[in-house]
Amino acid sequence: MVSKLCAKLSRREFINKSLSYYSTLVLSPLLSSCNSDSSQKPEAHWVSNLTNLGPLNNADENGCRLPDGFSCRVIARTSLPVIPSKDFKWHYAPDGGACFLNGDGWIYVSNSEKTAGNGGASAIKFDASGSIVDSYSILTGTTRNCAGGATPYGTWLSCEENKDIGRVFECDPKGNSQAVERPALGYFNHEAIAYDTDQHILYLTEDRRDGKFYRFIPDKLTSAGFANLSSGRLEVAQVTSDNISNSVDWIVISDPLASILPTRYQDSLSTPFNGGEGIAYFNGLISFTTKGDNKVWVYSPLEKSIKVIYDQNISDPPILSGVDNITVNFAGEYLVAEDGGDMQLIVLTKEGGIMPLLSLEGQSLSEITGPAFSPDGSRLYFSSQRGITGYGEDGITYEVTGPFFSIL
Repeated sequence: MVSKLCAKLSRREFINKSLSYYSTLVLSPLLSSCNSDSSQKPEAHWVSNLTNLGPLNNADENGCRLPDGFSCRVIARTSLPVIPSKDFKWHYAPDGGACFLNGDGWIYVSNSEKTAGNGGASAIKFDASGSIVDSYSILTGTTRNCAGGATPYGTWLSCEENKDIGRVFECDPKGNSQAVERPALGYFNHEAIAYDTDQHILYLTEDRRDGKFYRFIPDKLTSAGFANLSSGRLEVAQVTSDNISNSVDWIVISDPLASILPTRYQDSLSTPFNGGEGIAYFNGLISFTTKGDNKVWVYSPLEKSIKVIYDQNISDPPILSGVDNITVNFAGEYLVAEDGGDMQLIVLTKEGGIMPLLSLEGQSLSEITGPAFSPDGSRLYFSSQRGITGYGEDGITYEVTGPFFSIL
């Protein structure tokens, strides 16, 4: 059911009104990573209700603590059928995810961070009412698919967090086409990807203590005007600091396939980022997290500058730790998931506020992954990668419903 705040509009009118910028489109404002990605441009009349969240209530029957007005359900558990009458079982260690428009309904895609060629990605299909109508695999035979990113033309880029040989696979959320490897995006310990819809440049994070911040500039665009991922230039960031700002220059990676040296060692002037995690694009800005030092960064391609907007060491209060997946909601607020910490999903408001949207009790050995909003903004999907036991075979995927937004 559509949120009561939007009850005056039919579901179709609501989706068309709020997302008229697109024709065929990815609808997740995130990604997460171990991310999420915001490649959309919703109209300016989205108003967030998250700036006035009340305290979190006691945990519900699913162990989820939420503010008043919000509710939670479990939609999938690892190794169990998503739909009891069908054979397909949900994957191991659910990680990064995104939502995609599918007619009057939508599809939620999630990675599997399983090792030794047993990873991949799966999808859950919803109808217009939010009921689950199908579930299936969209990628198999890969390793440690941690996060990734959505493209504005409706595909999912699934990333392997696999030492110095991790790859990127472009997947069809509907499961109609076979996934395609995209070697031009480089071989390294991939974490997440964000697509800049203004410049058609992709930005990538690397989950290493000395990992780097990359971008991919395609050689050409497709006939539809999007980045052609078959070939292009992979570059790495070099940050130069002065008393005013941190400027960013980009250095070409000569060997993206890392045949001799890992990409992060190919230029000594490139700047290390301690454990790159989730990354997202929204309104001309790239935001990403580094778990090694608990920071959230924002890069401005237009100004070629980068800054820290959250640092646990100096934050008051320092309630966000183990920063991991990040997404930007329709109103431009940052939502950051914790790996460990207090197992919270934290909101960083545009005014500088910081508060928990939800937390999971009894799952301290897990991490929150894959946050993504449904097309109408009334539902939020995410996973507990290792559930109560701390093992990937006990992952849980949730749906939270509530008044996240109003529309004026």
